[in-house]
Amino acid sequence: MIIGRPALTAIAIAFFAGAIATGQAQVSSSTVGSGGSAAGHGGSASTIGSGGASVSPGSASGTVGSGGSAASGDTSASSLGLGAQSTTTSQSSSSLSTGGSAAAPSGRTMNKSGVHGGNALSGQSMDQAHDPGGVWSKSHTQTHVRRGELTSRTKSMAHQPGGPPVKSTTGTSVDLGR
Repeated sequence: MIIGRPALTAIAIAFFAGAIATGQAQVSSSTVGSGGSAAGHGGSASTIGSGGASVSPGSASGTVGSGGSAASGDTSASSLGLGAQSTTTSQSSSSLSTGGSAAAPSGRTMNKSGVHGGNALSGQSMDQAHDPGGVWSKSHTQTHVRRGELTSRTKSMAHQPGGPPVKSTTGTSVDLGR
């Protein structure tokens, strides 16, 4: 199943809004979150990650996700990955979605996204925008859902000639203990 960019954006907004407003009563639950941003020499990059889990004696479920964006000059790039898993003593269900975008009005862009696997899902989105003269923006997200371990990592970078790239990296993981 392919999810379009508007649907992925809506899922991301709901995911991060839920991560911010977490406060549900559970037998056992945990929430993790991280993020960062950087700016300098004509560029900026930011990333965010969040995840949560609920574990009871007969079942467990969790979500994880990360995303980021970078901008420099007239270029911009963003990427996002979301993963979820729910298990009971007799069944398991997993999902993973990833995507991104890049823009460079007078340059080149590259977008690659994919999800692979059966019982263990892996996905990544690599998005880049390049303008002539060495101005570029990149964002790369990798997300994995494997046997109760959910991870997502995003790295975003922006560059202007004459200085080092501006970088932001976030990693998030949730262990369902299964």
